[in-house]
Amino acid sequence: MATVQFKTTSPFAGREERTHDPSDFKYEKYSNFFSKDNSAVAPVNLALFGLGRAGSIHLSNIIANPRVNLRYIVEMNRELWEPAKVRWNLKEVVFVHPDDVETVYKDEEVQASLIATPTFTHEGYILGSLGAGKAVFSEKPISQDPDGTSRCYKKSSEVGKPLFCAFNRRFDPSFNSIKEKVQAGQVGHVQMIKTTSRDSPLPSLEYLKISGGIFHDCAVHDIDMITWVLGEYPTQVYSAANAQIPEIKEINDWDNVAITLKFNSGTIGMIDLCRFANYGYDQRLEVFGHSGMLHALNETPNKEVFSDGVGSSQVPMYYSFPSRHADGYNRELDHFLDVVQNNVTMSVTDRMTSAVSKIADACEESAKTGAPVDLTWGPEEVPHGYHQV
Repeated sequence: MATVQFKTTSPFAGREERTHDPSDFKYEKYSNFFSKDNSAVAPVNLALFGLGRAGSIHLSNIIANPRVNLRYIVEMNRELWEPAKVRWNLKEVVFVHPDDVETVYKDEEVQASLIATPTFTHEGYILGSLGAGKAVFSEKPISQDPDGTSRCYKKSSEVGKPLFCAFNRRFDPSFNSIKEKVQAGQVGHVQMIKTTSRDSPLPSLEYLKISGGIFHDCAVHDIDMITWVLGEYPTQVYSAANAQIPEIKEINDWDNVAITLKFNSGTIGMIDLCRFANYGYDQRLEVFGHSGMLHALNETPNKEVFSDGVGSSQVPMYYSFPSRHADGYNRELDHFLDVVQNNVTMSVTDRMTSAVSKIADACEESAKTGAPVDLTWGPEEVPHGYHQV
């Protein structure tokens, strides 16, 4: 054959063992199962609060994770108890009504609580768990108001137990990779950073009424993403918002939002946010700098492509957040367990959580007034590692 001249020696012939690329995080986790340096640590005894949308996602991940021993589920709706027991084979798990939550707090063998209940209940469960000496993983936000957030983090500091706020998109493999490369200088100084977040399916009105509004329920993820990637907070924000869906307008919320963020470094951030996209869960990130561009496109369930005489098509993007961010949910749970079991430094701190809420408040104020809102940051508000020019 004409290519025989290019034939190489056997890969067994004195060559170094090939290693996987760091981007293959699944192989990294798999290989760690067999690492001699990975000493055995007892599973974390945990209580799960809530069996709603987020709670059911966390439940499936908890059940599948050998590092967790689920001891309790706190759920108000008793009708969910028996189906959950049967569906998940939860023979050893004790179901508790919120009225009897002290049972969980008093169990000294429980080391951690995972809070996935409606927002207005977060603060009470967080303070109760911390007061009982348990580490806490909480869905965002920590509380509905800044004072409540401060109370929770103050309690965490007093008792010496971690309080982790779950901004799950930080743990998405694509987004995390872009953040690492941006901060390593791959695109140079960032001129523009953009996120697109369009929800699917349309949330129920019952949920929207208790969600805290589009800025604190949805925009906080994009605000956190942009500030986390840049390691900087904006000094001015401007928002334009409207409600194209009559039912959302009736509850004094918006379903379309455009946000511009200005940073002292010269970077401009843009957020394109919508409550409903009829074609799927649209999640994109783009970072443009002097040396190039990094972007994360939408992901699909598989790479199937159909071609005919007219053209080609592929399967649609993921339908909703449980499937699109499945890897992120798994990775954030592992991070929390690393914090509890191995004293790993927590990646989402009190200053970060408070800053995102402060920015969301400013964005909401701008949408209401139609004017830009300036932001100032004191040294006590800026997280370690973040830079304010």
